[in-house]
Amino acid sequence: MSEKKLVKVTINEQEFEVEEGSILIDACNKNGFGVPSFCYYADLEVQASCRMCLVRIDKMPKLQASCSIPVRDGMVVTTQSEEIEKAQRAMGEFLLANHPLDCPVCDRGGECELQEIIFDWGDVEERFVEPKNAHPEKFLSPMVANDQQRCIVCKRCTRVCAEWMGEDEIEAGNRGANTVIGTYGGWLDCSQCGNCVEVCPTGTLLDGVYRHATRPWELDQTITTDTYSSDGMQLSIGSRAGEVHRIVARDRYVDGLNGEFLDVKARFAHEFINHPERLKTPMIRYKKGGKLIPATWDSTIEFIAEKLKSAGDKVGVVASSRLTNEAIFTLKRFATEAVGNDNYAVSDSYDLAPFFDNLSVPLCTHKEIRYAKTILLIGGEPEEEQTFTAKQMRLAVKNGGANLIIANETPIRLKQSATQFIHINPDSLDAFALALMKGDKTAISKLGIEKEEIDALKKTIEETEGDFIISFGGDLSAKAQAVLASSAKDLSADNRRVLLHPLPLYNNSVGANDMMQGKKSLDDVLKNSKALLIGGSLQDNSALSNKDFVVVQELFETETTDKADVVLPAASFAEVDGTYTNNSGFVQRVRQAIEPVHQSKTDWMITSLIAREMGTDFGYNFSASAVFRNIAENVSAYEGLRYPALKDESRPVQAKHAISDGNDLSAEIEALQQKVNAMPDEAEKITETPKVGHKLFTLTTMTSKTPQFHLLANGNPKPDNLLVSPLEQFNLDGSSKGDENGNGHKAEAAVATEAVDSTDRVNLSVDK
Repeated sequence: MSEKKLVKVTINEQEFEVEEGSILIDACNKNGFGVPSFCYYADLEVQASCRMCLVRIDKMPKLQASCSIPVRDGMVVTTQSEEIEKAQRAMGEFLLANHPLDCPVCDRGGECELQEIIFDWGDVEERFVEPKNAHPEKFLSPMVANDQQRCIVCKRCTRVCAEWMGEDEIEAGNRGANTVIGTYGGWLDCSQCGNCVEVCPTGTLLDGVYRHATRPWELDQTITTDTYSSDGMQLSIGSRAGEVHRIVARDRYVDGLNGEFLDVKARFAHEFINHPERLKTPMIRYKKGGKLIPATWDSTIEFIAEKLKSAGDKVGVVASSRLTNEAIFTLKRFATEAVGNDNYAVSDSYDLAPFFDNLSVPLCTHKEIRYAKTILLIGGEPEEEQTFTAKQMRLAVKNGGANLIIANETPIRLKQSATQFIHINPDSLDAFALALMKGDKTAISKLGIEKEEIDALKKTIEETEGDFIISFGGDLSAKAQAVLASSAKDLSADNRRVLLHPLPLYNNSVGANDMMQGKKSLDDVLKNSKALLIGGSLQDNSALSNKDFVVVQELFETETTDKADVVLPAASFAEVDGTYTNNSGFVQRVRQAIEPVHQSKTDWMITSLIAREMGTDFGYNFSASAVFRNIAENVSAYEGLRYPALKDESRPVQAKHAISDGNDLSAEIEALQQKVNAMPDEAEKITETPKVGHKLFTLTTMTSKTPQFHLLANGNPKPDNLLVSPLEQFNLDGSSKGDENGNGHKAEAAVATEAVDSTDRVNLSVDK
């Protein structure tokens, strides 16, 4: 909370003011003096092994690695001289000693940091004539390929795996010139985040989904926001000729809140965008139980408008929390203006209204999580559901010395980073909320813990000087969430700031709650409607069977479209302009990377066309910016915002969520106490830690369109031959393709794997 002291440092005869204690290489780079490096990476433990970032510091007898030197007042630094260049050239020569010159066939060609630095010099001499340590390219998992001979042993990947993910799955083996990067048993059994691929400065670790698809310079880069997680991770879509080939988070394209961090879904699960099963045209089911028949947009819009008009005010509107703010807000306008009722709802895993209606302190940002002094996580499993939040919590403990206190009925994997783990009885999170905020003795007795554990937690909170963050999600009842959100301010002090961090499950859960002010519960809307307009899909479709008329806007045929009378092809997040609001309240741009595939249209545009046919014109003129301007004029938390204000990902804009003056929650507290009193005094605790990926790898409508996800969801089987793609050796259900075929001969996959051995550099074709 206190500002850091500034000190004066002279770099190449120019004086600058920088924060005392900051790393010298950062001070040089931020002030325009580029210092080459490979092993250094911000917010990771210092490696200081590549020796590329050498500088001369006055009064020091030899060159120093600037990545390991903190800035001090009066320091005089030289970053460029003949002496320094000679040393750096020598290090470059060492790094190339075993590095193959295969840039034309390397996926990192054009983006390789080693290539860029060596090419800057132009004439590095190579005097090593010893045989190269040649290794064939192989797979470490369905998502990660590995070309060992390109490795320069910077160990970024090993540190990212340990510090960011807390998994220690990838490591360096052997010693000296024989050092290679790999994993125990040769196969990655981890969350498959691919961050090791992202931070690798060379083509050693490769994207197994994008591998050998195209060249980086052929791709158009579009900065947008993750369509899966509520963390709102910024990413860059690489597209070419209307097709999305890859997704990365490299800072050279985007300087977002997540830096180069992404999870397995954000990075790899993008093949749904151009999938052949995408809905291609509007379809109408002219009679119940009949088939969906392709139709034109004009005739379909007319048909929908006629049917909805005949339903009168018995029309319900439902918006998925995966849609953009623009789409959700337009669906609300459709209900209130085109239909003339307030029969609208959000389809989500839980309602965020109890949290935001009782917000007594501000939302925290992910940066504030990273530099917090104490973090209290109540329930949830962010390492599976809000992965960037989990990463920030791990770094807050490991690199920031924060207290991480976890109260959970399950010993989640994040427990490994916790300074205190409060292992409570199953289904007793509400009791914990009551014990923490109201000191209820009965609640403490129902938790299955000792009173000293609560006392230790309260002591840690009282001793905290700085930011104290409370994070929780839908594991708690709506009443418990309201009590926690309302009572958080009571834990603040003169030297302690309290912040809240919700854990919604979907990319725009917060935005959906903001857009749908005054919404009803989904059950009420479904019960009170004869006709429905649904943006996205429902989690439970049973209530749709008895409806007179159902319209669904979707990307694919789903269980919801199976109940629909009309299905409209919607555009994916890569084909639209709009915004999402993440769990920090940041309003983030979603940008169009490719044209909508087939005949799909943007969700808000579809809704607008139906409304106009019914006699209500929203005045958008087919402009996403006009929709957002309408949001800013009608949603108080977004007042004054415009797209230009959101253009800089390095300076995200936070929605102004209102701080509650304090609602009367006596009824909620009484109901909580009654619920707690009914809890059993004793219960058998859950002792098993969930397997990594048990939620991350779940097959959904979108993730199932990437074949590799099927292997992950079915146990991530290790192939017999690591040189051949796992998709060539396994069926999508994880069963082997290597069994005998019906003629008693070996299956084609078995022949292919036997044809490729360690002397091969490519997968050999097999004659049929």
